[in-house]
Amino acid sequence: MAIKKILVVDDSATERHILGEILTRRGFEVSFAESGEIGVAKAKQERPDLVVMDVVMPGLNGFQATRAIAKDPDTAQIPVLLCTTKDQETDKIWGMRQGAKDYLVKPVNEAELLSKIAAII
Repeated sequence: MAIKKILVVDDSATERHILGEILTRRGFEVSFAESGEIGVAKAKQERPDLVVMDVVMPGLNGFQATRAIAKDPDTAQIPVLLCTTKDQETDKIWGMRQGAKDYLVKPVNEAELLSKIAAII
């Protein structure tokens, strides 16, 4: 499965802009959500090929949103890449247990982001 459409879920406008620039420059079609709740709804509606999910967000956090996407039969096939400032090994383990396919620590390194996306394919 080739990844073409990516949904970026992050409450920071700056982070959405940075990720959007990197991804669109590489030819991906990118959409955005500024909260976990909106991210889950957009994942159901848009059916992206990948969700890049922040963890620290008000309301539904990224762990909860990832779990919601992974457990819903309509969205369970959509891989989630957690992209967060939370850099502890326990955070990574917990994120993977929620259904994430991989974990990336901010600040985002473009080469590492693209490598992780390629590995998910």
